[in-house]
Amino acid sequence: MLEYDVIVIGAGPGGMTASLYAARANLKVAMIDRGVYGGQMNNTDDIENYPGFPTIKGPDLGEKMYQNTVNAGVEFIFGDVQEVTVDDNQYKHVKTDSEDLVSKVVIIATGSNNRKLGIPGEKEFSGKGVSYCAVCDGAFFKNENVTVVGGGDSAISEGTYLANITDHVGIVHHRDKLRAQKVLQDRAFSNNKIDFTWNSNVVEIVGDDNRVTGIKMVDNQSGKLTTVDTTGVFIYIGNIPNTQMFSNLNITDESGWIITNSEMETNIPGIFAIGDVRLKKLRQITTAVGDGGIAGQNSFEYIEQFNEK
Repeated sequence: MLEYDVIVIGAGPGGMTASLYAARANLKVAMIDRGVYGGQMNNTDDIENYPGFPTIKGPDLGEKMYQNTVNAGVEFIFGDVQEVTVDDNQYKHVKTDSEDLVSKVVIIATGSNNRKLGIPGEKEFSGKGVSYCAVCDGAFFKNENVTVVGGGDSAISEGTYLANITDHVGIVHHRDKLRAQKVLQDRAFSNNKIDFTWNSNVVEIVGDDNRVTGIKMVDNQSGKLTTVDTTGVFIYIGNIPNTQMFSNLNITDESGWIITNSEMETNIPGIFAIGDVRLKKLRQITTAVGDGGIAGQNSFEYIEQFNEK
């Protein structure tokens, strides 16, 4: 069984920051992820609100953060965590799909997944016109008409990105105003390749055997049903926390978000949670990094006390 001082589960900006701080405190640190380091930054084109960079590509920022952890001696492990348990001596046992690890501290930084609409056609046309990542798939829709569903930062930012590639972007939102930052709204409203459909819900995605050909949406005030031609549907309606593997720990609320205090501590000593997986209002790269710094430092202080027992 592999032994560490700190195991960080998740290699997004929060997880990488926590790993960096813990490793710089001369702790033995492993960082586990089932995908490429960087998390959702890999699906983001331009990041404009991270201090120190007027603008930077998401994957580029992820690469810079990862190199910091490598230089500090963090061990990256590719794996899918199945369960975390705590023994009578307060050691944390992390079971992955390939090996078992043990540590004094676990920092959970597993983030969240895209929320699905749950409508007919969404699953059937996934990868055939239905997408949750404009940066990943936008190039497939060059000079075509696409639809974005949502009204938050991600929907509006990625809609503007798509407008640079496609002929037209229709944004469908269930309310009569957006939730996105004003600077993003202004940018979208001024783009003549973007238009908005308000107070409407997409109720079905239609197509042929090969790809999406349109959507059906209903006006939630009049009840009128409309069919719109589109070849791509990009869905940004929020996130669901990746916490199913921690259900045995009883550290989440009823929706699955992990509850912590301001020190990133859960109700189990030595288990911290950071970033998008936490129950909090603002989920941004900057807040994930802040969470990670706090948890990384507090893991050192916890281990100091642990070793004195």
